[in-house]
Amino acid sequence: MILIKTEEEIELLRNSNLLVSKTLAEIAGILKPGITTLSLDRHAEEYIRDNKGIPGFLNYKGYPNTLCTSVNSQVVHGIPSDYELKEGDIISIDCGIIYDGYYGDSAYTFAIGEIDDEVAELLRITKESLFKGIEVAIEGKRLGDLGYAIQKHCEDAGLSVVREMVGHGLGKNLHEAPEVPNYGKRGKGIKLKKGMVICIEPMINLGRKEIIQQKDGWTIRTADNKPSAHFEHAVAIDKDRANVLSTFEYIENKMENNMYLHFKI
Repeated sequence: MILIKTEEEIELLRNSNLLVSKTLAEIAGILKPGITTLSLDRHAEEYIRDNKGIPGFLNYKGYPNTLCTSVNSQVVHGIPSDYELKEGDIISIDCGIIYDGYYGDSAYTFAIGEIDDEVAELLRITKESLFKGIEVAIEGKRLGDLGYAIQKHCEDAGLSVVREMVGHGLGKNLHEAPEVPNYGKRGKGIKLKKGMVICIEPMINLGRKEIIQQKDGWTIRTADNKPSAHFEHAVAIDKDRANVLSTFEYIENKMENNMYLHFKI
């Protein structure tokens, strides 16, 4: 069942998603070669708790950490570890929190130092595709319209769209109906209604669309081991334009002051 949120609930969801955005910005401030993904995770958990939030991913269905840190060919659900980031890596950082009983969920892919031109293009197109989807996330459109907008933008650029992993509804639960694919046909799928809150999260591969799950039971990576990018916003459906509840503004302000984050999308 798809839950329609009241204006009050949407504001509570905005507060939760803004805290996620600020948490990702805190991480953007410390990203550098040599830092471990586990230290990023610990920093995020401390920041969330200091701001009266609860890590939303920690222990969710057994997931062991606060962040998902997916490096290079890892698509999503990468588990923080002792891996040290190095020049030329890309890392998708996905964060979820609970604040006042409602979930926030957002993700951003960062480039550590200088990266290959084709990987930079992957990040740029993936981020653009998120906003292509947001443009049609309005009342009266259908989920197929949203997925089509993302798919077309990415495939026109020679990239591939992951099929098995999709976006989702968001509210008092992290994953609510409906599922939000990053591919589709215009005019197909459920009709979007004012008050629906969804997470739109393109997961786009430089190579083939196929993915595999690693032995840890969580990490998803590309089958051809080529890089993958991931950006995510939480969005409330409205009549004339989507109401974006998370923001990249805090993140990108921090990136401006981090000498190790050379690439700006």
